[in-house]
Amino acid sequence: MLKNNTFIGWLMALPIMAVLVFFLVLPIAMIVMVSFWKATEFSIIPAFDLGNYEFLFGSNVTYRVFFNTFKYAFLTWVFTLSIGFTVAYFLAFHVRSQTWQIVLFLLCTIPFWTSNIIRMISWIPFLGRNGIANSTLISWGVIDQPLDWLLFSDFAVILAFVHLYTLFMVVPIFNTMMRIDTSLIEAARDAGASGAQILWNVIIPLTKPGIMIGTIFVVTLVMGDFITVRFMSGSQSANVGRLISNDIALLAYPSAAATAVVLLLTVLLVIGVMLRFVDIRKEL
Repeated sequence: MLKNNTFIGWLMALPIMAVLVFFLVLPIAMIVMVSFWKATEFSIIPAFDLGNYEFLFGSNVTYRVFFNTFKYAFLTWVFTLSIGFTVAYFLAFHVRSQTWQIVLFLLCTIPFWTSNIIRMISWIPFLGRNGIANSTLISWGVIDQPLDWLLFSDFAVILAFVHLYTLFMVVPIFNTMMRIDTSLIEAARDAGASGAQILWNVIIPLTKPGIMIGTIFVVTLVMGDFITVRFMSGSQSANVGRLISNDIALLAYPSAAATAVVLLLTVLLVIGVMLRFVDIRKEL
């Protein structure tokens, strides 16, 4: 009977396994394979070669680009976590009505009803040299001349990233906070714990799985994004995604594949390190 149940279980899992193999495993395997091919100006030669990786790791540009990628990911994570935790905390513990929780949560999702590109480029007329921000600051007498660093800078890139991906931090944290037994908070308050102590010793430890899920979402999305960096930096900065995009535009597919493999391994390493600290299976 046990063998029959096991066989039936494997049989039921075959469709989803086939989908995963076809849409996930095979594309990654193809990228890895192409990363070892040779490329000339006019053709791609399917022969094993380590030249793509040797060039990648031997170039200072690679390290600068990866540093930029980690910088964007880290700063975006800091701001999205701060904003996301604050919003989730307010919705979970200060909004008593479930109806209002749903209404306010839906308000947070309104920007996501439009595409990422539209939401991103909407910052350009606001942050431009003659944009709304500079015009307002000048009219208030705060500054004498427009601020050039508001647009086409790292500031603009981080601002756009935070705008685009904060909700990916709010949702898992809010979901985790809603599962916290309020009797634990009441018990801590009865024991004489202050608000800060309750937050640090009760709420944050119980919210770690949600924080970790949000972190994985934000970090992976930022590290793979290249459109935002291209537009908001005015092509003055680059990340790994932009490097891959440039190689594809030049038809240097083996080089792009090698960079993609290194980026994939880097992201997997980062996620693996994070999963060592928190068991997110509680949330899945």
